[in-house]
Amino acid sequence: MIDAHCHLADHAFSSDLPAVLARAAAAGVRRFVCISDTLQEAKSAQELAEKYEQIFYTVGIHPHHATLWNAGVQQQMHTMLKASPKMVAVGEIGLDYHSMRSPKDMQQRAFREQLLIAKAVNLPTVVHCREAVADVWSIIEEVRPPKIQLHCCTEAWEDVHRFLERGDMLSFTGICTYPNAGVIRETIARCPLASMMLETDSPYLAPVPHRGKRNEPSYVLEVARCVATIKGVPIEEVDRVTTENTEEFFALQKKLP
Repeated sequence: MIDAHCHLADHAFSSDLPAVLARAAAAGVRRFVCISDTLQEAKSAQELAEKYEQIFYTVGIHPHHATLWNAGVQQQMHTMLKASPKMVAVGEIGLDYHSMRSPKDMQQRAFREQLLIAKAVNLPTVVHCREAVADVWSIIEEVRPPKIQLHCCTEAWEDVHRFLERGDMLSFTGICTYPNAGVIRETIARCPLASMMLETDSPYLAPVPHRGKRNEPSYVLEVARCVATIKGVPIEEVDRVTTENTEEFFALQKKLP
């Protein structure tokens, strides 16, 4: 199993990452895509990827930090995308109209220009979308980047099925285990396994029965169990298909030594 989206460079893991990785391995989670929200975090993620064979990483500016985006950061990003063979995608980028920690126009500019970079270097993209699916879709239609992972998908099926028609992937977190997450479970029910990835978004969004605690990659097993129940298929089938999906999306097999 692969945790397709986790923040292992976050300070929440600074004191016990080896133990976190060991618990994940014991749960059958063998590889991790370490996501970056800033270029500084990307540097830390690169260091982890160079230290641990099972960790891969991304480079991107999260919409919360869109005010950081400028020509200098753009040039730095181009350089960092070539820094290591274990760098697998542009991200986490996107739009967040819920928290609104950056103005809409700055979010849209940073998102559009990072998608253009991903298109120029032919890399997949990890996309954050919160209460902004119409504008995310509009900008993707405009830029037409390579395939995207719509991370932590919480949208209704009616709003996201068009991404699958484009060849994109939906990635689901432990939110699907929450009692009030009926909309997400309906989207999972209608999303083919072949278009799905599993993630924790740790240290955030711990699933039931760990809700309220620090999330960690071993808990992606709870997401797999939830998907298996919704789909009415063995968890082994969920594991096999989503692992293959994640390997193909991030070209992980090509990145191994």
